[in-house]
Amino acid sequence: MLTIGLTGGIASGKSTAARHLGKLGAHVIDADRLGHRAYEPGTAAFKQVADAFGDAVVAADGTIDRRALGSKVFGQPSELKKLTDIVWPEIRRLADLEIEARRALRPDGVVVLEAAVMVEAGWQHSLYEVWVVAVEPEVAIERAMARDGLTAEEVRSRLAAQTSNAERRRHADVVIDNSAGLDELRAELDRQWKRVAGAQGARTVAAS
Repeated sequence: MLTIGLTGGIASGKSTAARHLGKLGAHVIDADRLGHRAYEPGTAAFKQVADAFGDAVVAADGTIDRRALGSKVFGQPSELKKLTDIVWPEIRRLADLEIEARRALRPDGVVVLEAAVMVEAGWQHSLYEVWVVAVEPEVAIERAMARDGLTAEEVRSRLAAQTSNAERRRHADVVIDNSAGLDELRAELDRQWKRVAGAQGARTVAAS
């Protein structure tokens, strides 16, 4: 099985790319979805977050109050690191469990791990390839404003808080420029998928 890491910044088209790869046959694992699972009551990460940040981040229904937690880490690099040191390893553990389950089911398949924090979390080192979906900042600002109703300043603030395109490109095996539009994005994804599917087919034949 081949595991591809897919990442990109705000409004880059990363999630659109993941959906298209799923249609092509990839099993897509969404790290954001796993992030929600990491906070579930009864998990080790839940207890660690509650212990680290106090009862104020536990809502009346016993779940993590993500808004309250966000207020404790926003603009506080040391507190944010404390949180990510708890949550990122748990997300990766859950992803690895899903990858192994998929490997048992489809050893000749391709898994795509979609994660905005791929580079920040250091997950790129254990993957077959890392694909970065990238757009220029002004394109991201325009798209995020239209999609999310944000102001230009709000988008710039979010971009500034993320890993830069240049840093993502430094870790990329494949850079997919999504500045042109959806048709061009799909065409490039189709091309890269055909290449990877061919490589996986060759590996399967060699192993048989």
